[in-house]
Amino acid sequence: MKRKNHNNRHVELPNFCHLGVNLRIALTLEAALVAGAVARAANTAEFWAEFIALSALAQPALLLTLLALCAAGRWLRSQPYRWGAGAALAIGVAVPVLVFLWLNPLLNGLVAFSPAGVAVFSLVTGAGLLAYFNLRARALSPAITEARLQALQARIRPHFLFNSLNAVLSLVRSDPRRAEHALENMADLFRALMSDARQLAPLEDEVALTRAYLELEQLRLGDRLQVAWHIGKMPGEALIPPLVIQPLVENAVYHGIEPMPAGGEISLNIYRSGDKVHIVVRNPIAAEASHHKGNRIALANIRERLLLHFDLDAQLKLEPLGTVYQVSIVIPYTREHTTQPSTARPHRR
Repeated sequence: MKRKNHNNRHVELPNFCHLGVNLRIALTLEAALVAGAVARAANTAEFWAEFIALSALAQPALLLTLLALCAAGRWLRSQPYRWGAGAALAIGVAVPVLVFLWLNPLLNGLVAFSPAGVAVFSLVTGAGLLAYFNLRARALSPAITEARLQALQARIRPHFLFNSLNAVLSLVRSDPRRAEHALENMADLFRALMSDARQLAPLEDEVALTRAYLELEQLRLGDRLQVAWHIGKMPGEALIPPLVIQPLVENAVYHGIEPMPAGGEISLNIYRSGDKVHIVVRNPIAAEASHHKGNRIALANIRERLLLHFDLDAQLKLEPLGTVYQVSIVIPYTREHTTQPSTARPHRR
């Protein structure tokens, strides 16, 4: 479970299955081993001998500890913060002690530590790491909100709002039902823009929101805008940062369709592969590229929010492929509980 910090934002245990978390833990342990070897060695030769001996014990212990924490991660994060942290520390102490009891006879007493010493070292290191992750979560919570505000500035382009309103006005008398549907799409889009970006949202809701956006764009672009959806293998229940797909599609329209008199096709391919969710957006490359700065701002914003939510486990890749431009996002597949309200359009009669 989560607890609130002094800014009334939720702080929780880190996800011990994430690459970024594991990398930080490994680097911290290596730094502690180096410091211990330096403190115990009188010269360079003794330092390397001491460091190798410590690593022979610490590396297997670290690997098994991370595996145990990852396996118990969902249960740990479902507990009240103090209980979860205590259980994580217990795992972080018990596994190294058991590994020491198992490996020390094989190492012929090469490491001059007792089980109690290993337990104390593991406890101090684990407590320090939990404190670090707690402080890091506190520091990043305001950053997520700030990134959301930057995203609003990057995504809401005045020309889109102006053109959409004009398109709706042109339909009010000739096709009032379609005009009403367009206004509902606009309401859905701006409701999502004002939602809490700190929480993850269901992928199916983000796809519904993107469809609403594309319907608005098709009011003014007509047959110039063609969309190919490849979502047969999409895990609709997967959770992703809100408003990630729509800005990619908006960029595809703005940079790939608008500059081309004949228009073109935007392709969206969303699927799950193993424990990863893939989102691939393609658009034609215009002969005369424009608006590069706006493109960089939107993509930089998406990259920042992916980093804030998933650390090093998310990837954003941009690449031109002949006559098309492709943006690929890879994020961990997760279905953990989220309090984010659905951004999909409510049922209308």
